[in-house]
This record gives sequence, structure tokens and C-alpha cells, in this order.
Amino acid sequence: MYGPAHPALLVVAHGSRDPRHAATVHALVRQVRSQRPGVRVGTAFLDFNAPAVPRVLERMANDAVAQVVALPLLLARAFHAKSDIPSVLDEARARHPRLRITQAGVLGPSRLLLDTVEQRLYEAGLTPADKGSTGVVLASAGSSDPEAASGLAEVARDLRHSGWRTVRPAFASAVTAAGPPAPGDAVRALRAAGAEGAGGSEPLKRVAVAPYVIAPGRLPDRIADGARAAGADVLADVLGPSPALARLVLRRYDEALAVQRLAAAG
Repeated sequence: MYGPAHPALLVVAHGSRDPRHAATVHALVRQVRSQRPGVRVGTAFLDFNAPAVPRVLERMANDAVAQVVALPLLLARAFHAKSDIPSVLDEARARHPRLRITQAGVLGPSRLLLDTVEQRLYEAGLTPADKGSTGVVLASAGSSDPEAASGLAEVARDLRHSGWRTVRPAFASAVTAAGPPAPGDAVRALRAAGAEGAGGSEPLKRVAVAPYVIAPGRLPDRIADGARAAGADVLADVLGPSPALARLVLRRYDEALAVQRLAAAG
């Protein structure tokens, strides 16, 4: 049984016309439920898929849920985390004043995400011994928000520090001329710049593309198409419903509740 000691968790995904997106989100939520069976966990989508966020929150309010943590299933703080989701949650608060709604932080950055990226690269055929001679293109969906671009660059630096020869960020959608390049362009640039070792590093032997996205869809397909067209040696899968990602969802849930408790105490 769910109780008041365990506020509900609502995982809020963007949604997609591609059915693989919703299937991946639901698989991830099943992982979350299995790791925290005492918490009521719901799933909702901002667009394209059902159920919508207002419908799930209405159901929770009708079930006399006292508190819910709404967690954006997003890797970076950009428009959806800053505008879309807060707007939907504010409307729900007005309709259901007895339902206490807290918005959790986005998933990234986190070492758990980097671990998952590396796991997908290994599943695609690489080994830890390949790190020093492999350039990685870390490809995100893309955003016009400068915070998203700078956040992806930070994640790329952190991944580079784990031993890869070099890591370059890329955006599947070319939102600004000053932003990261398209994945295919990043692959070609790595090949052009990395034929020889520099500063004692190994020569570049291969280029891998690692999608920094949670679920399949139109933009991840664009990442894959660009990687293949540019001749990438390795193409990893999306992050998907990994146990590590489920642990990260629950970590953000716990963090949101901890912040709330501190605010109430002080």
C-alpha cells in the first residue's frame, strides 16, 4: 500500500509520435517501480502521447494523494523544464489546491548518465582499452536555450576526463549557428583534426557517436543517420530504460523531498 510517508512520483516525459518513445518511457518507469515498490509512480506526457499531465494529476487528487513530486524526464534544463512543465503544474495546483505538487530537478548532469553512455558504447563493440584511441561525438537532441548547450559541453568534458581520447558535443537539430555542430559534421571534424596523436596521446583510430538522449524518436534517428552518413565507426544506442537511469530518477525524487523538508524546517 502507498501511504502519506511516501509522496507520489510523476515522471513527466515529452512525448513523441514515434511509438518507441512511449514504450521506452514506460519500460523505465517499470524499472523505477521495481526499485521503490513503496512509492506510487505515475507516467504522463506533455504532448503526442497519453495520459497527459493534467489527467494523471486529477486522478491522483481524486485518489486523495496528498503530495506528488513531478520529475521532468529531461537531461538538461531548457524550455520544457523552465516553462512548459511549470505552467502545467501551476494550472494543476489551481485546480487541486489540496494536492501538494513539487517539481524535481532534471536528470543531468550526473555520473550515472555518463556511466550509461559508456555502457552503451561498450555494448556497441568498444572496450575500456579502446578509450585512448577513440573520439566520441556526444549527440543531444538540441535546444535553443544557451544553458542546454553549455550543459552538454560540460557533460562532454566530464566524459572526456574518464579517459576517452576526445569528446565533442553535437546537436541533432541545428537551432543556432553558434551552437554545437550536427553529429555528422562533428564526426568529420574529428577525423580531420585527429589523424595524429597530440601531446603524447594516441592517434585517433576510430570515431564513435553516443546519443545523449533517453528514448528513440525522430531526432535520435537523425543522429544515427548523420553518424552513418559521415562514416562513424561505432554508433551506440540511446540511454534507454537502464537500471542506472531508474536510480537517477529516484535520486532526483529524494533530492526534491529533501529540499522541501529543509524549507519547511527553516
